[in-house]
Amino acid sequence: MISYQEARRTILASVSPLGVERVQLLDAVGRVLAEDLVAPWDMPLWDNSAMDGYAVRAGDCTGIPCSLQVSGFLPAGARAEGMTVEPGCAIRIMTGAPIPAGCDAVVPVEETDNGQQRVTLLEPVKAGQHVRFRGEDVAAGITFVRAGAIIRPPEVNMLATFGMALVPVYRRPIVAILSTGDELVELGTTPGAGQIINSNTLSLAAAVRETGCTPLILGIARDNRESHLEKLREGLAADVLITSAGVSAGDCDLVRDILEELGARQVFWKVGIKPGGPTAFAMHGTRPVFSLPGNPVSTMITFEEFVRPALLKMQGHRQVLRPLFKAVLRDDVRKKPGKVQIIRLRLEREEGRWHASSAGNQQTAILKTMLDATALAVLPEQSSGCAAGDEVDVHFYGNYIELEKTD
Repeated sequence: MISYQEARRTILASVSPLGVERVQLLDAVGRVLAEDLVAPWDMPLWDNSAMDGYAVRAGDCTGIPCSLQVSGFLPAGARAEGMTVEPGCAIRIMTGAPIPAGCDAVVPVEETDNGQQRVTLLEPVKAGQHVRFRGEDVAAGITFVRAGAIIRPPEVNMLATFGMALVPVYRRPIVAILSTGDELVELGTTPGAGQIINSNTLSLAAAVRETGCTPLILGIARDNRESHLEKLREGLAADVLITSAGVSAGDCDLVRDILEELGARQVFWKVGIKPGGPTAFAMHGTRPVFSLPGNPVSTMITFEEFVRPALLKMQGHRQVLRPLFKAVLRDDVRKKPGKVQIIRLRLEREEGRWHASSAGNQQTAILKTMLDATALAVLPEQSSGCAAGDEVDVHFYGNYIELEKTD
C-alpha cells in the first residue's frame, strides 16, 4: 500500500501537459498559455493625451493664472501631422489623441476655465504631465505574457490590443468516465429492488468539467468480462480514463485485470487514505488511468485529492494542489493512526482566524456531508485524532469564499 503523499507524487510525475493548439481569443479564457508572447509594436503606439484638456508648452505656463490662445482641436482618432503648438498657444485635445509637435504637457479641462478662443490655466503646469508616452506600457520586442499564465480578462485585453486573435494554449484533455456494476441504472430510470442510479458518472463528469476538461461518458460496464473489455477499450482511446467501482478484490471487481489485459501498466493499488483506500492508478502508454472506489463520497474525495491535480497539470497549470492552511477545530475528531484521514468540514472566519466544524456524519455512506462541506482537513498518518481547539491543515473544497463574520 502506497502512502497518500507518495501516491500524489507518483501521479504528478507520470503526467505532462498535452500538446498545444491555437484557439480564438475568447475561447482561451481560463486556459494556460503555452508560449511566451512578444509585443509586435510599442504600446501606446504614439505619445497621446491621458486627459481631455489642452496641449501646451510647459515653458509658456510659468505664471498662474495663465492665458493662452486656442489654436486648434485634436479629437481622439485624429492625426497630428501638420499641427504644432506654437509659443503662447494651446490646442484643445481629447483623451487618446496624439500629442502635437511642440507640446510637452496636457492641462486637464478641470484646471482651466474651459475657454474656446482663449483658455485660462488655473493650476501650475509640469512638463510631461498627463502625457502617455510611446512604449511606456509595453515596448516592442518585450515578452508581455509568459508561458504558464492563465488567460484572464486582463490578458485578453492585452492580446486584443496587439491584434492577437489566435492564442497558443495547452490542449484540454478528453476524460473518459466509466462506472461498473450490475446494480446500476441510468438517470431517468426508476430504480427497482437492489438497483441504484449511476450518480457517480455524472458527479465525475461535473468535476472533470470544473477542471476545464471535456468529459466523455461511457455508460456502465456490467459485471462480466465482455462488457468490461468493450467499455475499457473505448475509454483507453481518450486522454484520461476514470473508472468508478470494480477495483477492490471481490469476485465482480474486474477493472484491474481487464486493464492489464488491455496493456495498462498498474503503478499502484491501495493508498493509505480514508476514505478511498482501494484506489488504483495505471498508465496505458502516456495515458493515465484512475480507478476510484464506487462509494460516492470516496469517489469525490479521491478525485479531489488525486485526479484533479493531474488534470490541471495536463492542461499546463503550475499550481495544481490546493494550498493548505490552518484552521481551529470546533469539534473533537477521532482517528486511528496509520492512514491519512480526510475530514469534511464547514469553515467560518472570525477575528482573522479560520474555524472549522464538522460538516456532519463522516461515514462514507453519508452523501449529504459532501453538500455541506466547504473544506477538507488532511489529518496525517501518525495522528490519533484531534481535540476541539487544535489547529489542523485544511484546504478549500470547491469554489468557496467565506466572508468574515461581523456579529
